[in-house]
Amino acid sequence: MRVLVTGGAGYIGSHTLVALLERGHEVFVIDSFANSSPRALERVEQITGRAPVYFDLDLRDDAGVDEVFSSVSPDAVIHFAGLKAVGESVAEPLRYYAHNLDSTFSLLRAMSTHGVRRLVFSSSATVYGDTRDSPYEEDGGPLDATNPYGQTKVMLERILTDVAQADPSWSIALLRYFNPIGAHESGLIGEDPNGIPNNLAPYISQVAVGRLPHVNVFGADYPTADGTGERDYIHVVDLAEGHVAALEKLNGSQGVRAWNLGTGRATSVLALIKAFEAATGTEIPYRIAERREGDLAQAWADTRRAADELGWTASRDVETMAVDAWRWQSRNPRGYAD
Repeated sequence: MRVLVTGGAGYIGSHTLVALLERGHEVFVIDSFANSSPRALERVEQITGRAPVYFDLDLRDDAGVDEVFSSVSPDAVIHFAGLKAVGESVAEPLRYYAHNLDSTFSLLRAMSTHGVRRLVFSSSATVYGDTRDSPYEEDGGPLDATNPYGQTKVMLERILTDVAQADPSWSIALLRYFNPIGAHESGLIGEDPNGIPNNLAPYISQVAVGRLPHVNVFGADYPTADGTGERDYIHVVDLAEGHVAALEKLNGSQGVRAWNLGTGRATSVLALIKAFEAATGTEIPYRIAERREGDLAQAWADTRRAADELGWTASRDVETMAVDAWRWQSRNPRGYAD
């Protein structure tokens, strides 16, 4: 299959490229490299022996995107591109709403023009908001989110659902994934956030490698086993394989369907720190801080639908996630800048 991947040089995108190439698909990438590096694509070639064809392009450039579709004639699209920092979205909501919606509208226009009707959309567990109990089920009730980033995912899921309902020739997968961590086992590609990491695992890694002084643990009085928040962490390679499973499920199917991609297990902040201590062989300094507004005590996925319908389950444990994340970080202390 000829697959166009938007945001393909990013963290999840680059790992998905590897999974696609290893399955024999032909891949093409659109990426503006605003939050990623072309070196990730070079590393993908090192891993797979195949060079992804890429276009340095902002997805909001309608004419440029139309030219790409004319040039590569994709059979399907996996859509990762977008702004994704929760805190930044709270500070700059208009920028997030405009960017994430406009870029997707541009993509959908090009897909409509060129008759491409298969789409895997990168959504998020943030669409479940803060009013449900774990484990989160795909059909558990109305979607909501506690921040503008998450609301863009809610809005785009609604838009894509309306598109598929209006035109039954569309086939759309909505992938709601939980907390991706880890890296490819080669240590060649991994998470390389701009500035101070927003997510826990890369923050821990940067403390371990000496780039940051300590980990802040926000809240130690939650009703959990050790008092710290519990989340569903999924290895990024498992996540990438989930995207390929969803893509291949769309081949010949119609309509829109949501799937959770997670492990179905919750790991606490302190347990994750301990996993990284075991992986690094060093103590990870941390400090207990006040709870953050909007943080939940627990959040994990109900993964039965993905197992039943996609034939996909996550297979890598938290210890493996920490080992692989550390291999990437220790070999690339400054990410792709090394």
